[in-house]
Amino acid sequence: MKDAHMNTVFKKSDPGREGVWPAKAEKSASELLPQGLLRQKPAGLPSLSELDVVRHFTQLSRRNYGVDGNFYPLGSCTMKYNPKFTENVAALPGFTRLHPVLPQLKGAGRLCQGALEVMYETEQLLCEICGMKAFTLHPMAGAHGELTGTMIIAAYHKDKGNKKTKIICPDSAHGTNPASAAIAGFEVVNLPSKDGIVDPDELAKVLDDSVAGMMMTCPNTLGLFEKNLPRIVEMLRSVDALLYYDGANLNAIMGKMRVGDAGFDVVHLNLHKTFATPHGGGGPGSGPVGVSERLVPYLPVSRVEKLEDGQFYLNYAFPKSIGYVAPFYGNFGVVLKAYAYILRLGGKGLTRATENAVLAANYLRKRLDKVLDVPFDRICMHEFVASACNLSGCHVRALDIAKMLLDKGYHAPTIYFPLIVKEALMFEPTETESLDTLDQFADDLIALLAEAKANPELAHNAPTTLPVTRLDETRAARNMELTDDL
Repeated sequence: MKDAHMNTVFKKSDPGREGVWPAKAEKSASELLPQGLLRQKPAGLPSLSELDVVRHFTQLSRRNYGVDGNFYPLGSCTMKYNPKFTENVAALPGFTRLHPVLPQLKGAGRLCQGALEVMYETEQLLCEICGMKAFTLHPMAGAHGELTGTMIIAAYHKDKGNKKTKIICPDSAHGTNPASAAIAGFEVVNLPSKDGIVDPDELAKVLDDSVAGMMMTCPNTLGLFEKNLPRIVEMLRSVDALLYYDGANLNAIMGKMRVGDAGFDVVHLNLHKTFATPHGGGGPGSGPVGVSERLVPYLPVSRVEKLEDGQFYLNYAFPKSIGYVAPFYGNFGVVLKAYAYILRLGGKGLTRATENAVLAANYLRKRLDKVLDVPFDRICMHEFVASACNLSGCHVRALDIAKMLLDKGYHAPTIYFPLIVKEALMFEPTETESLDTLDQFADDLIALLAEAKANPELAHNAPTTLPVTRLDETRAARNMELTDDL
């Protein structure tokens, strides 16, 4: 029976079984469609009853792991509870039934003024939260925001006639930063950290007139705040290099520090992380990019502006713009949810969320620092990185611990990232988890580690309770089966 549940919907097909009996068409397909659009053979759809289909997809949904079902301490990704009221807001017919090419002003254009106002006000709110002059909402993911930001940096230097070819990426930054800089045409310079953060003395060794900018995550992927930031800003400005803020960790400082005030010139945000929009599985996401005043001319088009009579419209007249980075206006639904979330929490609520996220991370760090090695065992921000190196004597690795946690009903933390920590386990408990949840997780993990030490074979064989156990990942990548036998 278990094997039958694992079958695909095509394997469950029973020829002749049907879920609906549509009325016979008055005209045949050949009478309604051009010959070139007609199928030469049946579509190959499975033959199932409605109940078969409902049960199949319900069973699949039960195998999904999500934050609505259990704890999800995935470091660097902020998998926190997403309030459902934002889903209701995004589902309002006035938004879902809009067409993206409705006229902007007067007449029919009045139908989209609400959506334009949401975009305009969201930009203003993000500017206030981050201390930036302007924002674009177009980028459709965090990495897409990074690429947009590095393209803006390139446009700024090209416009000034600067011969800039390099972007500096600390080894404690997010892994997509070097890729974004390279795609934008820059040579990537890796900067080693010292005691977990950027060292100005190391920066001085690679900083010269060829450097266009530096990409920083603050706090970084170790969950540590970059306390040398004032000196770093001063050094970069001495060679007209721009400072880029990877906003994936904004939820650690939101309401406490505005990155624009700290000297950052460009920032991308992950609305689908910091502002509680569901994400995972490839999307949807949203990575708005904010800039300081000197970079405003290079923002993507279009930009929402407000007329004296209170109407909103899309302005494309920016000759120095980097152009289009997304179809239409980005993932509007994600922006809408973030807008509702920000308005609901307000300034005090956003600050409180930050405080709770940092408190939860430090509490969990202290609960675990006696059973796992914590290389930088000091006050962290919203996440921290531990190491399984202290278990190497019994041949238990970070991967084994992650697999054992699956058997306990938890999603595993991020493992083997950042690369500067061996056998890394990155935990981010988020601000939405209760003390009871954190204690239960810590108790279970402590017990699990004791089991692994006593019997390493248990760890090596985990997970044992899931439909899929350990896969040969190399073989799976080299011999993918992307089709089903019909």
